[in-house]
Amino acid sequence: MREPTQDGSFQVAIPSDPKEARCIQDLIEQQLRSNQFEDREIFSIKLALEEALVNAIKHGNQMDRTKQVHIQFNVNRERFDIRIVDEGNGFALDEVPDPMAPENLERPCGRGLLLMRHYMTEVTFHAPGNRLTMSKVRDQNGHATNGHAANGQAAKGTRKRKK
Repeated sequence: MREPTQDGSFQVAIPSDPKEARCIQDLIEQQLRSNQFEDREIFSIKLALEEALVNAIKHGNQMDRTKQVHIQFNVNRERFDIRIVDEGNGFALDEVPDPMAPENLERPCGRGLLLMRHYMTEVTFHAPGNRLTMSKVRDQNGHATNGHAANGQAAKGTRKRKK
């Protein structure tokens, strides 16, 4: 379904295919633009969204096209909210290496989580770790806030995928 529900949110399930993820990103960008989000806000949301969708497809569903990624989002002039659920086993935060630690600076793991936390106002992974919610909240002047500025704990409950 690519049409909004009665409450204005969108719900869609896609196969674990990066091409399908790009179509959802395009739909979300359209909705952001129609709600007067600025280019820099759209850039940050799309970057966090791409990381989240790639993680769901690649790590959660293991690129298995028979598994789906379920996406529900809502956009209005004040905020963007999204929920992404994959059909994988989930992950545990304490197993995610800190990408900012000197020994991990050249390792790719954990960078997507870091980007999501930086560019979104709120990022939460829900047990068992295969469900993510993110929000980009705009202030009363219509400017988006980032997670590091809005609250230092924007990624409460973040977990790393179990293998």
